[in-house]
Amino acid sequence: MEPAYFEAGEPCAVLTTQPLDRPLDYLAPEGGCWSGSYVEVPLGPRRVLGVVWGPAAGDYDRAKLRAVLRVLDVPPMRDELRDFIIKAADYTLTPLPAMLRLATRAPGLSDAPATRRIYRLGEGEPDRMTDARQRVLETMREYGGLAFTQRELAEMAGVTSSVIKGLVKQGALREEDAPKDLPFPHLDPNHKGKDLTEDQAAAATHLAQGIASGTYGTTLLKGVTGSGKTEVYLEAVAACLKRGRQALVLLPEIALTSEFLTRLEARFGGRPAEWHSGVTMTERRRTWKMVAENGAQVVVGARSALFLPFRDLGLIVVDEEHDTSYKQEDGVLYNARDMAVLRASLCSARVVLASATPSLETWANAEAGKYDRLDLTSRFGEAVMPEMEAVDMRAETLAASTWISPTLRKAAQERIDRGEQALLFLNRRGYAPVTICRACGHQVACPHCDARMVEHRFLKRLMCHQCGETTPMPEECPSCHVAGKLAPVGPGVERLAEEATTLFPDARIAVLSSDLFGSARALKEEIKRIADGAADIIIGTQMVAKGHNFPNLTLVGVIDADLGLQGSDLRAAERTFQLMRQVAGRAGRSTKRGLALMQTFQPEHPVIRAILSGDEEGFWQAEAAERQAAGVPPYGRMAGVIVSSEELNDAFDLANQLTRQCEPLRSVGAQVFGPAPAPIARIRGRHRVRLLVKSPKGVALQKAIALWVRNVRVKNTTRLTIDIDPQSFL
Repeated sequence: MEPAYFEAGEPCAVLTTQPLDRPLDYLAPEGGCWSGSYVEVPLGPRRVLGVVWGPAAGDYDRAKLRAVLRVLDVPPMRDELRDFIIKAADYTLTPLPAMLRLATRAPGLSDAPATRRIYRLGEGEPDRMTDARQRVLETMREYGGLAFTQRELAEMAGVTSSVIKGLVKQGALREEDAPKDLPFPHLDPNHKGKDLTEDQAAAATHLAQGIASGTYGTTLLKGVTGSGKTEVYLEAVAACLKRGRQALVLLPEIALTSEFLTRLEARFGGRPAEWHSGVTMTERRRTWKMVAENGAQVVVGARSALFLPFRDLGLIVVDEEHDTSYKQEDGVLYNARDMAVLRASLCSARVVLASATPSLETWANAEAGKYDRLDLTSRFGEAVMPEMEAVDMRAETLAASTWISPTLRKAAQERIDRGEQALLFLNRRGYAPVTICRACGHQVACPHCDARMVEHRFLKRLMCHQCGETTPMPEECPSCHVAGKLAPVGPGVERLAEEATTLFPDARIAVLSSDLFGSARALKEEIKRIADGAADIIIGTQMVAKGHNFPNLTLVGVIDADLGLQGSDLRAAERTFQLMRQVAGRAGRSTKRGLALMQTFQPEHPVIRAILSGDEEGFWQAEAAERQAAGVPPYGRMAGVIVSSEELNDAFDLANQLTRQCEPLRSVGAQVFGPAPAPIARIRGRHRVRLLVKSPKGVALQKAIALWVRNVRVKNTTRLTIDIDPQSFL
């Protein structure tokens, strides 16, 4: 569809990023504007960002319309991205302006095009030649008259900036302003591919054929850890580049990007664009603009990269597609895996969902034939899958306040003696999850949340993992004020590190936990150090399960394999299975055989048995049968409703009103459960009440929920949040 053009002074609708219920009418500026143009418009006394959304509504007094202030110097939004924003907003029941904010989160978008000062060879000659001046001019001639920034030229010629300024005054160098946001290096799909196994080559060929078709399709790329899934989907990226289209690779963890970017650079001979919270504001602006201008062929990013203004998106890879971090849990609530499929369907792109342990939703879609499925069944090269064994903690003898069993201790010591690495895995940050007073029994809680404060001994602070509140470690009990009686209860990774230091006094111990690193860069450097052999024992939370490759790691010890099996989360078994299989897969990724030991008090539990046996298909089939019988996702639909307020009564009043007026839901066969206090009933000082909506699969649930909530009046102090397809039930 051809975008509409609006002549100067002609009314047009502009959707702004402000929390309004509809686009507003404005007059097109001098020079006119296209539908999709990014514009700056007046709103009250402010100037705000917006997008020309289409023809004006017309329900206005034209004499009162204000004019668009200016059209931004960026390519207009394509119809495909506009449709994606509209459909994503409809699916997640998110107001359009909030969804548009996700698509315009580039700093400095409304600024004039940024420039930088560069230097080229001039026509003149210096009146006096010195060694320093000679080196500058020789450097310029050596590179055939290319332009350099002052800093680049000074470093290459080994001179100070004053030498360069002197040559400019004499006309030997010429100063120019050039655009700051330059295209990214060209990536060559034929640069340096690796030799693939028969399995990998067949999978890569299948993906390339799909891309060549120029049509939408989704493929589950399932392969055991270390089977070379990355090399397969990089061949899909190469096939996409050969067709002149752009590719997006989503990763679940910023810490993974450094190693992945190095691999991608080696494969294509250039570094791709990055989009995540770890890159600078300048780079974010450059990436946004170059993606829109086709100056970035590949983007590697976090979930929000889905909203970038791609010129011609041909492939989306969702690596570790099962990972829960793809679900945005605050602000706009969306699942990047599902939104990737939606966006690809609107621009005739292909989707690759890569995982060793796919989500049940993806597995079920592949079983139903909605997605293609490719399997890689063996590890790449000489590496083989690790042995997996349970350590029955009921038969182990442990001293009080210790968690490493004698069996695991012996296995770890053997690895250290052989110069190999061992990983101790515990999915709990900090030192101890609870701090209790032995005088009065008080448990130290967050003042703003119904959650216990977690001791972080390395930081000498207590921290709330819900709201981020931190306080220095108190000397006395906050309740009875008795000093010296506060005691930690239970282990976190820091306490485990303390125990490991005692058990293995000569070992080099590294702790990988997000709390202990001030920046993504520091975390990346530590991961690289460990991979290079700088630690004997690695102690980590779930972040170590996400794609890291430690070649010398041959033992994984899971301290508490039962941890995820408790609670009422319908995905508890699935997540425990995925996490245990993923973390076990860190062992033996090189030529040495690995071993994974799982400490458990329930070795007979069906999930533990499935993990040990490696019968993944059997586990998914059993889990699917249970979900199907219960009518829950992926065989039914669910939505979570959270009502929050500073006053508990206000939250319950609104929740009860919703329960009484649920006819729009009942009319489509949906049920409402609740209201009930949320498991964490207060966060950041706000009381939280939950409702759960459950319906058959084929129901138009969003439309029914929209009608349902339209009938209630929400106080200014109360918030109503709707979570379609909830992943968390806290």
